[in-house]
Order: sequence, then C-alpha cells, then structure tokens
Amino acid sequence: MSKYKLTRRSFVQTSITSLASGLTAIYGKSILDQVKPFTMPKSSNDDDWSAIRSHFILDDGVTYMNNASLGMPPLEVVDSVNKGYKAISKDPLHGKHHLQETIKNNVIPALAKMFGAKSKEMILTRNASEALHLQATGLILKEGDEVIVSTQEHPAALKPWIHRKAKNNIKIKTVFIPSPLISERDVVNRLSSAITSKTKAISFCHVTRGGHKYPVKKISRMARKKGIATLVDGAQAVGQFPIDIKDLECDAYSASLHKWVLAPSGTGFLCVRENSKDYFDSPFDPDASDIHGLFNPPGTKDLPVRAGINSALNFINKIGMKNIEGRCRYLSDYLKEGLKKINGVTLLSGKSPNLSAPGSTIFEKKKLDAITSVDLFEKRIKFHIDEHQRDGHNAIRISTHIYNSTNEIDALLNELKNL
Repeated sequence: MSKYKLTRRSFVQTSITSLASGLTAIYGKSILDQVKPFTMPKSSNDDDWSAIRSHFILDDGVTYMNNASLGMPPLEVVDSVNKGYKAISKDPLHGKHHLQETIKNNVIPALAKMFGAKSKEMILTRNASEALHLQATGLILKEGDEVIVSTQEHPAALKPWIHRKAKNNIKIKTVFIPSPLISERDVVNRLSSAITSKTKAISFCHVTRGGHKYPVKKISRMARKKGIATLVDGAQAVGQFPIDIKDLECDAYSASLHKWVLAPSGTGFLCVRENSKDYFDSPFDPDASDIHGLFNPPGTKDLPVRAGINSALNFINKIGMKNIEGRCRYLSDYLKEGLKKINGVTLLSGKSPNLSAPGSTIFEKKKLDAITSVDLFEKRIKFHIDEHQRDGHNAIRISTHIYNSTNEIDALLNELKNL
C-alpha cells in the first residue's frame, strides 16, 4: 500500500482533526477533546450516538428539546459558515465566486438528491415561510377562485393566502382536521368533501406544528384527479424521515433547513415540480420560462450561510436518514412511555407512525399552563421546550432530535412530576 493512501479510519480522523483545529481559535483548545470521529450508527441506542452528540456545542448544563423551532447545527456547519465569511472578507471577488460555485455544484444537487427532485426544480430560500409566500403569490388565480387549507396550518402558511384574498378577492375555505388525527382516510375525505368547481388548490402541511403527519401522497393523488394543485408545507418534515418529493406527487413543496436538517439559521427551499410550472406566474419576471426564473429572487444572496447547507447535508448523509428517523422515533417513543406513567397527563400525539412524525410529542398536564411550563423548565432545570396552545389544546411540545438522550428525557419526566 502506498504511504500516501489513507485508510477510511485515518481519513475520518484526519477530517475531524482538521475540523477541530479550525474551530480552536473560536472556542478554545477544549474543543479538541470534545469532537469524536463517528461512523454510521448500528442501532438507535444512546451508546451508538455518543460520538455524534460530541459534534454539538450546547452550553454545559443546558438541554435543548425545541428543535421544531430551530435546530442546533453541528460543529461542521459552524465551521463552514465561519470559513465562508472569512473567504469573502479576505478576497471578496474570488471568495464570492467560490461560494457561488459551491452552492450551484454541491448544495443544489445534494438537496435535489436527498429529496427526490431535480436540481432545476429547487430554489433556495431563507426559510419555509418565504417559500410558502413564493408559491402562494405565484399561483395563477382569479377573482372567486377557491383555495382549501386545514385548521392545523402554521400562520406563515396562511398569511400569503390572506394577502391573495385581499388583493385578488379569492376565497379561502378552511377545513377542520381533528387533533389528534383520526386516520389518513379521514384527512383525505375531509379535504375532498370541501372541493367545489371553483377550487384551484389545496395548501396543507406535511407535518403539523404539533407533529401530526398528513398523508401527502393520498391527498395529492385525489387532487390531481380533479385538476387541483397541491402545495405542501414541509417545514416540520424534512430531516426527520426520508422524503421523496417526486413520489409524493405534489406540485410544490416548501421547507426550512434550519430545523431538522440542522443547516445554518435562515435556510430553506422551494421545490416546484417541472410538470407543474404552468400553475404559476413569476412574482419577479413576467418573461420567465423555467422554475429558477419564476421563483428565484434577484440580488445578492447570503452566500456563506447557503454554502453551509452543504456541510449539514454531508453530516446527515454520513449518519443516514433512516437512522435519524429510527433515533428520533426511539427517543419520542421512550418519552411517550414515560408520559403515560404520570398522573394527569394526556398524550395527544398519534399512536401510529403513519399519523405522527418521529421527533415531536405533544401532551397536556392537568392544571399546568403550557406557556407557564416553558419558563418553569428553563428556570428550574435549564431545559428548553415549547408550548402548543392551538387546535383546542393547552399542550406542551417536546421535540427531540439525535443529540438528545434518554437520560435527558428521564430528567424532563422527573421534573414534570413535580409541576
């Protein structure tokens, strides 16, 4: 064997050493002792994920269980963004060109591959909210046309339609979807029953803020048979489990990457299927003929942040999306079993994997205000959680990701018993 040839183990170790060395100037020498090389985990148990957890730099004593609001990027992503800003500070012209090439040749193709789309169908955005605005304002509608939404949509998904109603006098038809979900068939039937001859689109979430999972493919197929566009909010879905947008058969899909994908804050995408572009006009260019021309806003972009997506995707791919789904499901199942043993707790998350996402769990505790609980957990044990006071619930939301552990869940459950 040539002395210049690296084994897989030495390559991993060299990469980790390089990463840690680059971050020493930012976080101090202690970072070298924290970062551990890892390979694809063999199980969902805590021991197989300890090395992966070492790549997150959360302050000592703090536990983060609010990933559904904002993900916690690993060191690789922090390092990438730092290097990107250094590059455009040291040599703005060539630094800019290098970052643009990284985004074009690495980020966009990697995103398309991960989510079952074509590169020419993917537009980078700052978040799902921006992508949802683009798809809503771009959809061709005339006065009197109807758009169906569900009662569990995020406000960011509803505001663009409210804007279209005020501007174009369209009708928004809201369909009640119970929480927890009853069944996939019930969701499809409720949406289908609301369709009229004036319905032009159904706008709905893949995973709700509370973690309920809608049957996207079944809704899309039902709508397509009626000539109706399907526009999906995937903010709470991407990064939790494998997603193939082509297989889902929807016309447009919006997502944030700074939640479950663990990319830099302020990153997301809009995917518009190539065979669906005739549903849309461009908010920017009346002469646009392709999807990038239709939806890609003009002007200078946040290049170091967008280039940092590449490091997040590499991190996710090294672990494996199926492994991430298994780990998230393992942690949320462990949490749910513990919640069942606490007096006064009502679990609201769906029992079936078909109806609930792996990472988010919502529940109520008798006589405990959800908003108050957020402050209590932080003050008493330095845990960051969230509330879910919507859909008729006074619920607490716990969103666990791969960097959490069963020991942390035990600490949460013990504190919950005291509240």
